[in-house]
Amino acid sequence: MSVRARAFLQLSAAGAVLSLAVAAPPASAGQRPPAPLRIATYNIHAGTGSDGVFDLDRQAAALRALDADVIGLQEVDVHWGARSQELDVAEELARRLGMRVSFAPIYSLDPVRAGGPRREYGVAVLSRFPIRSATNHEITRLSTQDENPVPQPAPGFGEVTLKVRGVPVQVFVTHLDYRSDPAVRVAQVADTRRIMARERAARPGVRQVLLGDLNAEPSAPELQPLWAELRDAGTGTGGTFPATAPVKRIDYVAVGRGVRVHGASVPEETAASDHRPVVADVSLSGRGSGRR
Repeated sequence: MSVRARAFLQLSAAGAVLSLAVAAPPASAGQRPPAPLRIATYNIHAGTGSDGVFDLDRQAAALRALDADVIGLQEVDVHWGARSQELDVAEELARRLGMRVSFAPIYSLDPVRAGGPRREYGVAVLSRFPIRSATNHEITRLSTQDENPVPQPAPGFGEVTLKVRGVPVQVFVTHLDYRSDPAVRVAQVADTRRIMARERAARPGVRQVLLGDLNAEPSAPELQPLWAELRDAGTGTGGTFPATAPVKRIDYVAVGRGVRVHGASVPEETAASDHRPVVADVSLSGRGSGRR
């Protein structure tokens, strides 16, 4: 038995006594057994570490160490500029990790030089499973690129659909507003709930996961509506920001119905980013169960 498989079985056994876990539904003749999945979220700071050095090899190594099947990334540059050596960071990381990738730009600007690639910045999903579809949803944003921005719909709320051992899963990745005034985050949370509810209604039985930097702690009033439909997998784990000495937890793996959490952790700081990642081991119930 592999170390990974043994670790998952140990987490499964421990899950019965964790507050995060709930009773699994009884198996039935027409229901698939639960499908194990390791998911993670990581604000990669465009590949620049807590030491201010851009190092994609270091970032790839930090991601590889998570041993995750699906990873949501925030602050991803695609030909953005000198800070990330004008690289397509999303594709570069996917190539180095041997994973599929879906990139959802928040900003897509004209190239500096005629004929060059567009300068883009946003969020991404890395997956060991084939990506069956991808959508870049709009949510309320206050642009950092406009001199006098006003809140308005803008892209950058990524969604991919996967099938994990026969179970359909929608993975959403997001990066909410960073400002101290929570007004924009309030609107973003409302948009997030509306979009995810619409997608659930369109595909009954689909499992949903939300990954992201929400720029607010779990008890923040603006996040409370999220917990009506989602479970915060990282409850009880350590802080995620800043990476060198975290003082708050603002990065999340959150799961919907039919997704059972067996354990979660915040890995130690590696200097690969100014955030720490969050990793969760979960299992997906087969079709026919609405239980978490």
